[in-house]
Order: sequence, then structure tokens, then C-alpha cells
Amino acid sequence: MARSNYSFQKRQKELKRKKKKEEKLQRKLAKKALELEANSEEIPEEPENEDADDEADESG
Repeated sequence: MARSNYSFQKRQKELKRKKKKEEKLQRKLAKKALELEANSEEIPEEPENEDADDEADESG
């Protein structure tokens, strides 16, 4: 009589589930990064004026 290979099947199922979870996490991270990138392009940050700080230090 043939034995059931339940432990192998269970392990394969666990590996498949883990792989799917990792792929989902990567998709979420990629989507979040894309949204952050889009937001940063819409609102340009003002460059800091370092010269003004240097002049204040020299005069005082």
C-alpha cells in the first residue's frame, strides 16, 4: 500500500503561501514608493540658502 506524502504536500503549501505573501509585500512597497515619488514631484522642495547663514556668522 502506498503511503501518503502529507508532510511534503504541507511543506509545499507553506512555501507557496510564504512566497505569495512576500510578493504581496513587494507590490505594496513598490506602490507606496511610487506614490511618494509622485507626491515629491508635485510639491518641489525649496532649496536651502546656505549663503545667508554664512553671512550671518561672519557679521556676528
